[in-house]
Amino acid sequence: MTTAGGVRSMTAMYGSLLGLQKLNLLHCISYITGLSGTTWTMINLYKDPYWSHNNLEDVITDVRKQVVKNKLCCFTGERLKYYEKEIQNRHVEGHTLSFTDLWGLILESMLHDEPDPHKLSDQRQAINRGQNPLPIYLALNVKKKYSTLDFKEWVEFTPYEVGFLKYGGFINAEDFGSEFYTGHLMKKIPESRLCFMQGMWSNIYSQSMLDALYLAECPEDFWHKWTRPRIYDIEEDIPPRLPKRPYVQPTRLFIPSGSVTNVLRDVITLRPVVSQFHNFMKGLQLNNKYLENNRFSTWKDTVLDSSANQLTMSEEHLELVDTAFFINTSCPPLLRPERQVDIIIHLNYSGGSQTLPLDLSTTYYQEQGIPYPKTVITEEDRKHLKECYTFDDAESPKAPILLYFPLVCDTFQKYKAPGVERGPSEMEDGHVDVTSTVFSPYATGMVQYSEENFNKLLNLTTYNILNNEHSILQALRTVIERKKQQKSFCSSF
Repeated sequence: MTTAGGVRSMTAMYGSLLGLQKLNLLHCISYITGLSGTTWTMINLYKDPYWSHNNLEDVITDVRKQVVKNKLCCFTGERLKYYEKEIQNRHVEGHTLSFTDLWGLILESMLHDEPDPHKLSDQRQAINRGQNPLPIYLALNVKKKYSTLDFKEWVEFTPYEVGFLKYGGFINAEDFGSEFYTGHLMKKIPESRLCFMQGMWSNIYSQSMLDALYLAECPEDFWHKWTRPRIYDIEEDIPPRLPKRPYVQPTRLFIPSGSVTNVLRDVITLRPVVSQFHNFMKGLQLNNKYLENNRFSTWKDTVLDSSANQLTMSEEHLELVDTAFFINTSCPPLLRPERQVDIIIHLNYSGGSQTLPLDLSTTYYQEQGIPYPKTVITEEDRKHLKECYTFDDAESPKAPILLYFPLVCDTFQKYKAPGVERGPSEMEDGHVDVTSTVFSPYATGMVQYSEENFNKLLNLTTYNILNNEHSILQALRTVIERKKQQKSFCSSF
């Protein structure tokens, strides 16, 4: 699994995959999940039906040219006319337009010399024989006037299907964007090109003020006090002589927000841009047992989950945003029990705190009751992170082993390859400033790197994988041994 970070995450992901390929481990991977910038890497790789069997350095050579090139070429008069024509065609086809369509076209120009005709369903050619890992892209469905913390629903995309983890509702990938009602296809709309999908998956313009406070680890209590309706439990006021019936909802006092509060709520929950697609869940009904459904209860994490008529089925459009504005993670699809994931390689490419995405994820999965290993990093380690951490929760046999790779430059400063020290003239190549500040060459907003900086980041993430070969192999051995024991235990009966 990978995390967001613009060109930084795209470049770093190539390095990590190259390291796994050099260790002959790429063929062991079943799934690759991505969001935001790492979807750019995945989209490019899956144009080749056998990419994991070919030398990745050939692909990286072309990517390097795209990252280094001057991005002003994306705003020439000819390009602007091309953007206008594509958006007009999209409107004629019946798609709901938003600024993210233009953003997707700009990204396409930044990362390719020519328009890319590929669509998500085309990627089936790269996995129909199991020759590559299954790519899974992730987005969040949100709601107006609610922060992402209050309302979000995980939506996963594969070359075969698109759907909600919570509802278990999926459609064919080629039908995403078409109009549905009560599960029936009402109007077929042509499948979007991948450039429009990556504009949605990496929509950097979808963050609200309240979301920013959450990611900055600021308390939201003050804002919620003035933006949420007040609800008080008054169950204790019921005379004790009246029997409590288990099927009756608790008695609460509901005080709606006032006009001033509503204005404040509109301001701090406003998302400048969201991607809108026709809602394929429209009109579907939840019966009165939906809260008891295992799938629903696992991903039930919004303030509206007890009100079926306010959930996604009543909406005309899906409003999809970049997952990184809740938690910078693409892990949720891997935690579906049907996928039976044994080991997760967590490749972190986020800027700033390298432990925040891990901490937020661990807390979230714990609250949801989802099997996930305990991720304890000492305060001493937090001051100087290592290249790799292994988390294995023996008390929770259903939890996968987690190999966590923060984006750090540690022993790489002294070694250019595992066990190979740098010479005096090579020391500069080992200094990679991966902090996300306005002064860093790898800041999230940077869309153009020098060739030197591209090579440094690529070599760093490749090295961090190669230098921790023993940790990856040990995790594989542990899982194999456990499976042998499970098989032996089952056969004894």
